[in-house]
Amino acid sequence: MFIDTAKIFIKAGKGGDGAVAFHREKYVAAGGPDGGDGGRGGDVVFVGDPNLSTLMDFRYKRKYVAQPGENGRGSNCSGKNAPDLVVRVPLGTVVRDAESGLVIADIASAEPVVIAKGGRGGWGNRHFATPTRQIPKFAKPGLPGEELEVRLELKLIADVGLIGFPNVGKSTLISAISAAKPKIANYHFTTLTPVLGVVRVGPEASFVAADIPGLIEGAAEGVGLGHDFLRHVERCRLLLHVVDVSGSEGRDPKDDFEKINAELARFSGELSQRPQIVLGNKCDIAEEGQIEAFRSYVEGKGYPFFAISAATHKGVDALPGLVYERLKDLPPVAVFEPEYVRQDPAAKDARAFTVTKADEHVFDVDAPWLERILEGSDVEDYESLQYFQRQLADAGVLEELIRQGVEEDDTIRIGEFEFDYVF
Repeated sequence: MFIDTAKIFIKAGKGGDGAVAFHREKYVAAGGPDGGDGGRGGDVVFVGDPNLSTLMDFRYKRKYVAQPGENGRGSNCSGKNAPDLVVRVPLGTVVRDAESGLVIADIASAEPVVIAKGGRGGWGNRHFATPTRQIPKFAKPGLPGEELEVRLELKLIADVGLIGFPNVGKSTLISAISAAKPKIANYHFTTLTPVLGVVRVGPEASFVAADIPGLIEGAAEGVGLGHDFLRHVERCRLLLHVVDVSGSEGRDPKDDFEKINAELARFSGELSQRPQIVLGNKCDIAEEGQIEAFRSYVEGKGYPFFAISAATHKGVDALPGLVYERLKDLPPVAVFEPEYVRQDPAAKDARAFTVTKADEHVFDVDAPWLERILEGSDVEDYESLQYFQRQLADAGVLEELIRQGVEEDDTIRIGEFEFDYVF
């Protein structure tokens, strides 16, 4: 089964929590805090695999979660960093944010690409020791890893794309000019998946051609799996437009030519401007008048035309050299540049907050960074609460509460925590 789109959920590992620990040793009365830092959470990394040709695996497994970092321990021992989660995808896979549709990455090589970053490990309590706070009973928890839903789209990486109506001889042609062996039969949609073939021009020269499954009228709107087929033409530098010049199936070659070009334009304006070489196939069973009439029509529109017969190899042997020379003047295979802007938790507004009066004597404080401080604090410990209150004051939370009219014994809610306000 050929699958070229998939939607999956990925989540990088959470950073390990910093440890709250104190040095214990015989004859050492007060060894001090020695809680180690937490390890980094694992990244989610995508790697292009040339042995994969479909996204079928992602139809059955849709959730990928990296391991969390190890928590810190006593004796200043830091937790281990978690290993990265490596996800193998076919070369040519474009990764998009499922919500915005923006490109996160284009997996065009075997180089690993980080799609979701693991969270940083938290600090152990040894970082919070001061001359006046000698027994800190709180630590910093690890940051959560990035999580997002992504859409995978497979766009084949090929220099040349063979396009045209079904049964015009594209499969026969690619089997004649390369080592590819697609299924060939005299009926429509013999080819249901794109077929790649390496075309050798000389000892050192070659290019990759793709037999794009037969397009039909309405393909740009999804008719006949149109989007699945057209998606793979987007990277091609040059299009070989194969037309049955003999009209052996009762269709007009000129009409076929215009309809395919119209579908390209509807799918993508840029695609309609892609350079084309028009190949009049099945010239062995066509009349000379048919070939010349179609040649005049195509060349009148500014396209180069060559009459060939893929079945008898007439005109085929010279085709690879002709295509290779044309490719020399064209830009390289398109690579989709990242558009998605990753949110950095350490960026500006990292200590941002909002205060909302939820009820007459209830205030909600929305500040994820404060919740993380609370998670690592011992609310029963005086020094921990003093540290937390200092964070409230330094960030301006207390000032904003006073501005909104907070009163003695009002309830302050921060995430799942509730406090009574005391002057």
